[in-house]
Amino acid sequence: MAKDSAKDLSGPLAPVIGLAAQVGQGLIGHELLVERLMVALLTGGHVLIEGPPGLAKTRAVKRLAAGLAGSFARIQCTPDLMPSDITGTQVFRPDSGRFDFLPGPLFHELVLVDEINRAPPKVQSALLEAMAESQVTAGGVTRALPDPFMVVATQNSIEHEGTFPLPEAQLDRFLLHLNLTLPGAEAERAILDLVEDEGRADPRPPARRLEAGAIHAARDAVAAVHLAPALKDFIVRLVVATRETEGGPLAGLVEHAVSPRGSLALAASVRARAALLGRDHGLPEDVEALAADALSHRLIPSWRASSEGLSPRDLIARLLTHVRPW
Repeated sequence: MAKDSAKDLSGPLAPVIGLAAQVGQGLIGHELLVERLMVALLTGGHVLIEGPPGLAKTRAVKRLAAGLAGSFARIQCTPDLMPSDITGTQVFRPDSGRFDFLPGPLFHELVLVDEINRAPPKVQSALLEAMAESQVTAGGVTRALPDPFMVVATQNSIEHEGTFPLPEAQLDRFLLHLNLTLPGAEAERAILDLVEDEGRADPRPPARRLEAGAIHAARDAVAAVHLAPALKDFIVRLVVATRETEGGPLAGLVEHAVSPRGSLALAASVRARAALLGRDHGLPEDVEALAADALSHRLIPSWRASSEGLSPRDLIARLLTHVRPW
């Protein structure tokens, strides 16, 4: 591709790249998390972040919200949460003698669903409609959600008591599923310095807040990123390989394979990552970098794989060693 065509992307993408730098300034060792959040923002997708407590999952989303002009809401999930707590409810107005709809926290442009696996199934079902259709049905009336609309959910990977595992249908609605790990000594020392410096400094408002129009313009630029036929074939071969029951690299290791939504999610993510890196075309390295986050939560290992200690991410890693770009 010519350099000039790559430069054309920098115009509409520049505000998003600036937002990524702004979010990353307050996070240590989370460059991939910031990139994945930007990928989701640019594709209109949702993100599930999993990891032990104390890894700045909520902090990252709050920093993202601070850089967006749209509204933000946080839902703290508990076992007694009701669907109306997130969708909204009808409220009687004595002065007018009628019921008015009071919108819930889902009627915001960015929604943080904290500890999503603590929400009961009925709440997860209501959230599924919002994520899949960008709409909410409450009181028999279907109402559209804001545009853009993005859900970032977190879940604790070390606690299972009082939790409700997410159904496969809801996991499939997340564009990306990230697994965060504990930092090393050097990163943790930097985190300590960062928090101490923030405690002494006066809080400052973000340099810029990204408007909805700028997000849509950036999404249009991402949609124009070129994926070569060979690269599309690579994506499809990766996904189809999860369905091969005989002779494939994952034969006997997959209970439920990745659906076509996985191909679509991976292709969209590749376009967004390429644009963030200043390219007007996707590369195999984009596919390899994003495959685990885009496909692992759409795949269910078989009993044999589980007995061998193989996680979905292990299976995707094995897949990438057998299915090559060319």
